[in-house]
Amino acid sequence: MKIVDLSHLICNDMPVYSESESPELQPICALGEDGYRETKITLYSHTGTHIDAPGHMLNKGIYLDHIGIEYFIGRATILDFSNGKNSLINPNEIVPYQDRISKVDFVIIKTLWSKYWGKNNYYQNYPCLSLASVRLLANYKLKGVGIDTISLDPPDTVHFYAHKILLSNNILIIENLTNLELIKSDFFTFFALPLKIKDSDGSPVRAIAIENL
Repeated sequence: MKIVDLSHLICNDMPVYSESESPELQPICALGEDGYRETKITLYSHTGTHIDAPGHMLNKGIYLDHIGIEYFIGRATILDFSNGKNSLINPNEIVPYQDRISKVDFVIIKTLWSKYWGKNNYYQNYPCLSLASVRLLANYKLKGVGIDTISLDPPDTVHFYAHKILLSNNILIIENLTNLELIKSDFFTFFALPLKIKDSDGSPVRAIAIENL
């Protein structure tokens, strides 16, 4: 068995999306003065490696805490687009994976864009799904779609078509994954467990993959 950590480290001044503020990890109690350590953590619900609930984008969408824990665990496969030359992933690139997609709960899109984490490049011209590709994936009975970029939608989007189409089909979205190149199996078990927060539109997750070698 091989376990791969697919999550970015949460820290001060880490990359965040758009107008979000970076997390603040503030030491409140010190071992020398108080006898123990405790840290105040302030962060947005879509910080770092995180999961989006339908309620993130949809007026009547459900929240993460209304979803059974089993929905955050399942069989997964990777769609490898790390050698792509176009920023938009089109249906013809997904079609070769259709048999594998039909056998899993989670589709994980590998672009290797996570190598730009912490750099300005991470926010610009990252690979994402075309509208037709989103519609294709929405036809499958998936629990979620994950990607190693900051969003499934293009940087200049105003409609957020990928989010709205997938979430309206109760297909969760996991963004800012990393270390996907370490997964070698066609199929593996994927975990993306959110914090149990009331009416949660999203949550940071500790995403992992388990390969049975």
